Amino acid sequence: MAFLLNIKKVLPQQILNLLTPIYREFKRVRFRVFGRPVTQGETSKANSRRQREGFFKYCQGRGLDIGFGGDLLASNCTGYDFEHGDAQNIVKFSGESFDFVYSSHVLEHMEDPAAALSNWWGLVKKGGYLLLYIPHRDLYEKKIKLPSRWNLDHKHFFIVRGNEPPDTIGVHELIQDSLPGSEIIYIKECSEGHTISDPNLHSDGEYSIEAVIRKI
Repeated sequence: MAFLLNIKKVLPQQILNLLTPIYREFKRVRFRVFGRPVTQGETSKANSRRQREGFFKYCQGRGLDIGFGGDLLASNCTGYDFEHGDAQNIVKFSGESFDFVYSSHVLEHMEDPAAALSNWWGLVKKGGYLLLYIPHRDLYEKKIKLPSRWNLDHKHFFIVRGNEPPDTIGVHELIQDSLPGSEIIYIKECSEGHTISDPNLHSDGEYSIEAVIRKI
């Protein structure tokens, strides 16, 4: 996707629309054949804060990291990304297979975030946790209308609370509406190291919403 952003300024939208699925399929085949290279992304960026705050107490047992992108949350996680199948409707694993399910910067790519959450929730054991990390509209996008400046595949914007149609979803409301039998441990804005407020510049530091939900 970074490749497409680099050429976005010089190619017409019609050509970009054709190139996007071709480039995505190229990456899918490459990762299936050669595997994912280890990278440091948004998950690694949040690691030191999470260590201080005790976040990893929610990551005991067997975990699934959806959309890990080579940046695995913890060694006890199985990584799942687009080369393994559709993230909105994961059928590779049986129901209630994991003690925790984590996704970082994935929900904004889903056509139907509520359906994705419901599917992921079905993979969590009773007493386990769903852990979400989602770009915060006002820290990352710094605009209220699609399209995203930074990722051509973003389909929704997110804030902590309060739906703002047509493009912005409140995470609190989404969880309450989508996940019966859930206990919200917390939903919060994460902005450690974030210093760039200029909407024309890509943000630094953390620019996300973090949510921990327990299955009761």
